[in-house]
Amino acid sequence: MSGVRLKVRLTPGAGADHIDGVVDGVLRVRVAALPVDGAANEALVRLLAATLRVAARRVVIVRGALSRAKVVEVEGLAREALRSRWPGADV
Repeated sequence: MSGVRLKVRLTPGAGADHIDGVVDGVLRVRVAALPVDGAANEALVRLLAATLRVAARRVVIVRGALSRAKVVEVEGLAREALRSRWPGADV
């Protein structure tokens, strides 16, 4: 897969799924799902896909599947689209 990569800091077990914004170049995301059997990762992928209006299959966690610090790749989206959506994000 080739696309735009984005650093993400995921906090599972939150009250609701929410994107907090960018801090030090990293997108901060909270999901209600717990980190059990990949549920938090799946929630992250669904939330990013819905927010960016792309298919969930186009959002892939390429690094950090077992960590809160992740790198996510989004296929079929221009780098400028991510930068305009989340200014300050390292993409």
